[in-house]
Amino acid sequence: MASTKRAPVRSASKKATRSTSTVKQPAVKLLVGGNPQIAKGDGDGPVQAYIAAVPGWKRATCAQVDALITLALPKVQKAVKWNSPFYGVKDNGWFLSLHVFTNYVKVTFFKGASLVPLPPDTSTQKEVRYLNIREADKLDEKQFMAWVKQAARLPGWLGH
Repeated sequence: MASTKRAPVRSASKKATRSTSTVKQPAVKLLVGGNPQIAKGDGDGPVQAYIAAVPGWKRATCAQVDALITLALPKVQKAVKWNSPFYGVKDNGWFLSLHVFTNYVKVTFFKGASLVPLPPDTSTQKEVRYLNIREADKLDEKQFMAWVKQAARLPGWLGH
């Protein structure tokens, strides 16, 4: 039987290992009001990247809102579109989005005029209502989750 010679297996050099471990990801650009510029993408990953890039106190607020939505609707669909996280129900469309401004986090309920009680902030669009969360505000988690559950049952926005 003929023997076959194998080439020795070499491990990566320490220098190569160090250079790949110190590669920095490009900084996320913050738009007006501190809203992160995140590439469009479907799923939880882009939403978590958005939240991680939000500056200051607004990051914790966005994380809280995201966690409450996920708790209320474990199968919620997520995406980042137009530098904002969107939340929806499969085959029913998007019912909510987030956007960061200088002094608040805006939660947009696309069919908010159908929610009971109405979210507090009005829009120029008849069906839309907002919940603007400022730094000193304490989010009523029970009410917020009730709005999320109601909004998810309504026909959502089918924008792409």
